[in-house]
Amino acid sequence: MLDIQTFDNRRGGNVLYKALAHPLAAEAIAALYARLPAPVWVLDPEDIAGALLVLHPQAPPIAGVLVQDAAEFGVQRLGHVARPLTDLPHTGAASVLIAAFDAAAIAARIAHLLPPGCVVASLDSALPPEPMRTNPRKPLDPLNYATNFAFFRDADGLSTRLVTANYWSGYGAGPVRLWLRLFAGDGAVLASWEEELPHGAGGIRIDSAEVRARFALPEFTGQLFIHAIGVAGHDVVKYAVDTYASDGGPSLSCTHDANAWPSDRFAGLPAPREDEQVVLWLQNSHATAIPAGAITLDRMGAEQPVPLDVAIPAFATHALDVGALLPGLRWPAQIELRAGRHMVRPRYEVSRAGRTRIAHVNVERADLAPDPAIARLPEALGRGYLLPFPVLPRARFRSIFQPTPMALAQTDLPLRLDVFDTTGRRVAARFLGRLPRDHALALEITEVEQGHAELVYDFREGGGADGWMHTLVRYEHIASGHAAESSFGAHIYNTPVTFRGEPQSYRGAPPGLTTRLFLRLGPAATPAFTCLIYPASAAWHPHSDTRLILHDGNGGPIAEATVRIACSGSMLIRTDEIFSPTILRKAGPRGWVLVRDTTCRLFGYHGLMSDDGRFSLDHMFGF
Repeated sequence: MLDIQTFDNRRGGNVLYKALAHPLAAEAIAALYARLPAPVWVLDPEDIAGALLVLHPQAPPIAGVLVQDAAEFGVQRLGHVARPLTDLPHTGAASVLIAAFDAAAIAARIAHLLPPGCVVASLDSALPPEPMRTNPRKPLDPLNYATNFAFFRDADGLSTRLVTANYWSGYGAGPVRLWLRLFAGDGAVLASWEEELPHGAGGIRIDSAEVRARFALPEFTGQLFIHAIGVAGHDVVKYAVDTYASDGGPSLSCTHDANAWPSDRFAGLPAPREDEQVVLWLQNSHATAIPAGAITLDRMGAEQPVPLDVAIPAFATHALDVGALLPGLRWPAQIELRAGRHMVRPRYEVSRAGRTRIAHVNVERADLAPDPAIARLPEALGRGYLLPFPVLPRARFRSIFQPTPMALAQTDLPLRLDVFDTTGRRVAARFLGRLPRDHALALEITEVEQGHAELVYDFREGGGADGWMHTLVRYEHIASGHAAESSFGAHIYNTPVTFRGEPQSYRGAPPGLTTRLFLRLGPAATPAFTCLIYPASAAWHPHSDTRLILHDGNGGPIAEATVRIACSGSMLIRTDEIFSPTILRKAGPRGWVLVRDTTCRLFGYHGLMSDDGRFSLDHMFGF
């Protein structure tokens, strides 16, 4: 496992990681290493050098390490006993690498200590060029690293389309642009370019077929690195990626944005059925190769990980056939990925009967333990943590769910399923038991013709809870055999009182009691749809007051519709049923819909749907 700090829920993201892992930093650090004459000493004033050498291990031999904090004298650093900075004149160093950003002041302080002719360098040369920094005066401002990776492919009759909106404009951002780099399957750079975004809340659309034609590229299956510049409010790049058949085939799917932060483990990976192939797309997020054996798969709860005996080059993409590495393991078994912090949230692709669908695994938390307070939540929090998901119309779809352990300390899952019709009436409550970590439960919902279901904690037989409840949901079109799946976690919804940072808010401190969701438009043949759910942990407003605001590609609102969703109810909405063909054409290919509600927090799923049974589905994102 890479010894790097990426993200934790107490401190948030580690911007230092993003600074060191940026593709441009990789090029700059390689050049930096090349111009350091030996012997090289490292000055490590902020304990950064370890992460630097983990992510960029091709450094020249290190002769010694210097520190300025007296408490660090004599501590082991980089295989050396750290020495006081005041020893620098006696080291005979030909070069000193200051393992720090914004290091001009440090360099000035040590100038009189340098041996004659000693070269001084720092990580400042690894910063993105100043025009790429949102805040040039503060190099490690998180807004300077609004970055993410996306699975991106144009090969074998399948293309990808990344869609989002310039949501930073709503936080006061001025001109925003994207710096983009496309990596091939072997990690080679295929193209780098910039795109300017609309000044308002306009739509963003990057299509792999258009990129391939623009740069005259061969077929590729790789990853797209996205760096948003000039942003405000959010240092996260959120998006959805559609996979569609460019050769007229039946495949169609969509998946959520990557998590932007590498994790040690991921979960929610389904084993294949007998007639399926499951490919896990392993995409190296770093400029150093993943060693053979560093990635393993394990049946959830078995604790018998099987290594992948293949090295993955820097920024490369590897297709791992799950069935080949774990032969004989079949759905509804679940698989745990031990990724060693080498990659952001991976994708998996299921192929069956000539159709493919793509989805993502989720971060498995290592920092959680069961919280006894969850079993004793006060009455004001009602049913507490809820995990809502749609039940699509049973005449056309099967709706299947599978709870997924998503934290290392989750040895059991005490769960109940509450099922609601579209009007908010609870029609069934099914106790699922105290599920063990290695359970293989996957159930179809048959209690309602259309509506939604919610997983909730139920402690009638004991068990622990940590609030990080997840489930995989799978939908199958009965006539065509097309399928889609998604996974997400639980939150507390629509209570004015708070617990452990819940109900979460996209803007400001909890409680989050408003909605701002992104719904992209689709081509005329596959219009967009959304299933909006109004979950409520306790009683809240009887109905939502939800506006669907259609924006054109430049961000201007051009039409609006209003719907009312019952508390604990849901609504299935198609964009071509609420907006006319004329107004949808006016919105254009970059048009999108803002789902806005100031009275309650909705949760939603979105996708594209055609009349021939093709559809895609994933959970929505907000901002």
